[in-house]
Amino acid sequence: MKLPVSASPPKSAALDKSFSLFKRSPRLAEGLDEPFFSLSGVTSGARMNRRRFLEISAGASVAALVPDAVRGAPARIVVVGGGIVGSSIAYHLARRGAEVTLLEKSKPAAGATGKSFAWINATFSKQPRNYFDLNVLGMAGWRRLDREFSGDLQIQWGGCLEWYPAGQEAEALRKDVRRAQEWGYAVHLADDAEFQRLLPFLLPGPMAAASFCQQEGAVDPVYVTQAIVEQARRLGARVVYPCEVTGLVRAGGKVAAVETSKGRMDLDTLVLASGVDTTHLAAMAGVHVPLKASPGVLAHTAPAAPLLDRVALAPRAHMKQNPDGRVVTGSDFGGTPMTDASAAFGEKLVERAAAYLPELAHTKLDSVTLGWRVMPQDEYPILGFTDRCPNLYIAATHSGVTLAPVIGQFAALEILDGARVEMLAPYRLSRFG
Repeated sequence: MKLPVSASPPKSAALDKSFSLFKRSPRLAEGLDEPFFSLSGVTSGARMNRRRFLEISAGASVAALVPDAVRGAPARIVVVGGGIVGSSIAYHLARRGAEVTLLEKSKPAAGATGKSFAWINATFSKQPRNYFDLNVLGMAGWRRLDREFSGDLQIQWGGCLEWYPAGQEAEALRKDVRRAQEWGYAVHLADDAEFQRLLPFLLPGPMAAASFCQQEGAVDPVYVTQAIVEQARRLGARVVYPCEVTGLVRAGGKVAAVETSKGRMDLDTLVLASGVDTTHLAAMAGVHVPLKASPGVLAHTAPAAPLLDRVALAPRAHMKQNPDGRVVTGSDFGGTPMTDASAAFGEKLVERAAAYLPELAHTKLDSVTLGWRVMPQDEYPILGFTDRCPNLYIAATHSGVTLAPVIGQFAALEILDGARVEMLAPYRLSRFG
């Protein structure tokens, strides 16, 4: 059902006043609320120092403080890709009053997004520090979005528990916890009593070390993407699907239009947030975006009684339960050659999870999904305008669910205001030469 288009948000204060406003009142930081003030302090639980708070928070808050109509902003923006990242970019642009068209070749969340575990985190693999900080802002962005959507995104803020039996993995976990604490992340080692309180239906087996990352969360990726798309539509974005891009029209070194299955669409700026299709589409503009194969298989059960209200990372199974009661489980999120999406393999994944969560032994398998993660060659995001085609903006990244809110905010700043967000400097396409 197409929803009515509402008026653009009210105009905000001018950009030249925004930083003085922000410094007088840190609570104006739209993407950070009280529980996140300690994320990047010197020690766990310490209040973030003023300068550090301003450094990593400014980019996430400026979007709410600049004028909605920016002189010289591109008049027509086409975003290709209706996954979580493309939808977030379209929403943040529309929220600023931009003229946006969102194109999706199938339906929203049909690609990597809908086949994602959708765990919101800045956990141990998020290194080096600038990548950790970017993910922290992504997490904070979800809390902001949840407020903007009046709590309708159904985000589960239960945190995440991870554990291992005695051995190298347990020792590595202890070291990871200490490093994360030194970066101000709200994580600690959990004892048996806390573990049982947090996961009462779960049997952990031998456990030498367990960690609890208390501010992490999870979403149903299809539900939240559809909600963001609909809100972008309410704010004036044109959403077109199914609509496949078949070619690009180039003029003067830029993209002038996209040729699609629905006809030609002229544009001033083209955003490619098109998942694994990004390489192919960017090549039409003479731009190479290096991605590598990264498959992931997940099993989804039929709805079950409430068993998990947080993410559980067991040694042989990763598990979460969506708000509709479906348990989602897989065994590895680092990318493996496994591409078996058969029912038999799905049953095996559920069986592994049932070793920790016995109630799953009585729960039927509903579906098995094979997703292809949007994995840049060096495994870090590719974000920003390209040198070869200056009106082409690329947004290709793993951890798209965690990062989607902050990528949407930063992309809006760069596209509408001509800003170059410093936090994105390590993630430009130009690093590949």
